[in-house]
Amino acid sequence: MLTIGQKFPEFKKTAVVSLEPGKEFKTITNEDLKGKWSVVFWWPKDFTFVCPTEITGFNDHFASFQKLNANLIGASTDSEFVHLAWRNDHPGLRQLQFPMLADTSKSLAEDLGILEADEKIAYRATFILDEEGVIRWVSVNDLAIGRNVPEVLRVLGALQTGELTPCDWEPGQATLA
Repeated sequence: MLTIGQKFPEFKKTAVVSLEPGKEFKTITNEDLKGKWSVVFWWPKDFTFVCPTEITGFNDHFASFQKLNANLIGASTDSEFVHLAWRNDHPGLRQLQFPMLADTSKSLAEDLGILEADEKIAYRATFILDEEGVIRWVSVNDLAIGRNVPEVLRVLGALQTGELTPCDWEPGQATLA
């Protein structure tokens, strides 16, 4: 698995960015992430039970990611057409404000080292990248366990300080600079 200090892999993938006919899809590459901090999070499968709770959780905090000037991208190994169908089917996913990346070849998940061995689906992995595309934080959950989005935001904020942050540090608190 790729880890802290390594470059996020190069990629070129289709993402669902809208439900508006004719504007549903966009190609996204690693170059689109450079110049801003980025959070890329993965879920195992569309049309499941835990995954939409996480995706809507990230969407509920979208303004906080924007406030931290960070890209937010969700991804799975499902196709862009499955993503689109799921967004149209699930009321909580209709108003997503971030792209749903389709890694149908599983090449990006494989490059990241986050494919589950038996089903070849992505683990619940979260990567925080700096402005140069270097991985600065990685968290991976078991397939059955959802993430804590406020913790992702806390870590992103801590990394952006560029300073030492103590245990249980929260944004707005003093750092150990």
